[in-house]
Amino acid sequence: MSLKKTDIRLPELLIPAGNPEKLRTAVLYGANAVYVGVEGLSLRSASAEMSLSDLAAGVSEAHAAGVRVYGALNTFARNADLAVARKIIPELIATGIDALIVSDPGLIRLIGQVAPSATLHLSTQANTTNAEAVRFWQDQGVRRIILARELTLKEIGEIASAVPDMELEIFIHGAMCMSYSGRCYLSYHRNRRSANEGDCSQPCRWEYLLTESTRLSDPLILEEDERFSYLLSSKDLCLVEYLPQVAAAGVASVKIEGRMKSSYYVAVVTRAYRQAIDALSAHQGEYCFDPHWGRELKTVSHRGYTTGFAFAEEKTNETSPDLKIIQTHEPAGIVLSFDSDQDRALIEVRNHLVAGEHVELLLPDENIDVDTRRLHDENDNRISEAHPGARILIEVPRRVPQGALLRKAAKK
Repeated sequence: MSLKKTDIRLPELLIPAGNPEKLRTAVLYGANAVYVGVEGLSLRSASAEMSLSDLAAGVSEAHAAGVRVYGALNTFARNADLAVARKIIPELIATGIDALIVSDPGLIRLIGQVAPSATLHLSTQANTTNAEAVRFWQDQGVRRIILARELTLKEIGEIASAVPDMELEIFIHGAMCMSYSGRCYLSYHRNRRSANEGDCSQPCRWEYLLTESTRLSDPLILEEDERFSYLLSSKDLCLVEYLPQVAAAGVASVKIEGRMKSSYYVAVVTRAYRQAIDALSAHQGEYCFDPHWGRELKTVSHRGYTTGFAFAEEKTNETSPDLKIIQTHEPAGIVLSFDSDQDRALIEVRNHLVAGEHVELLLPDENIDVDTRRLHDENDNRISEAHPGARILIEVPRRVPQGALLRKAAKK
């Protein structure tokens, strides 16, 4: 698709970074900014949060590359959380972090007391859906609003026009929660694991049969195929084809969901959206969506794609059994170092690899086929296969950066 548009404000590309490796991956493949979980205070499990020491190192690395870092403190705080927050917030600011993502008014007030100079971004969990709400949060010192996912691009554009001095951010890619802006109680109800305290067990992704209990002799069974119903589980959001419309709405930042996703997911999605935004920058007068970006986004784990609420005619679409979790490729390894004398890379293997298997090296600007017929372990012994966690040496045709990802076709 093409769209004629001039003087479009290009948005920041904001990428999830659940750990230091994912942060480096996001930086390598083209992020303008990353968001990270703050230990004990974000809406994700501990596996997607960074310690303060890791965060400080990550901020330093990101800033050296011109990339901003935002820390998520978007939990709905209980009284017991306030003492933790009061201690952590000054330490967070000391890392040089660029902004704090918050949703709880109590934490906003607390941050104003202990770190009044902190830049505040309001989480999508706050359900901001109109211009007056934006003005309210502006009065509380919030610099950026991550709008509710339930808004259309038309509504987003109206808010941007009404409050032009407020930065607006929206999600454009990733998993869609079926509850309103993610405010879900189903996980706690089923498993005593609260989504609003970072511990969602995703029961919306389970497989259900629905029976009407008063018709026992003639049951009504709601099912989407011969197996199960997936009516609670949405397809994933994907707006890469509609970046001109997104940018025209006046948003300052476009956000990718997925702090729990793999480094491979981060690499592929970051690269696809980076290339699309760069194309929009170069060809605003006649922007054309490249189908290659769409094909790349299908190589990572997803449930099928939808435009979500961006356009009034679609909203959320439930997934189907055949699209429950699909991907065409999986990570093969990550580059640890490169030996320019021998044109070989030291690789940490991520999935079982057999000599001769087709492997691609993903670079920020291209894919390179890698010859795996001659595999060597890190002691330079010839091997026929390698298992996850092993370190191996592979010949590559040119210098490659540390942190570059390799992939192979996923097993069916």
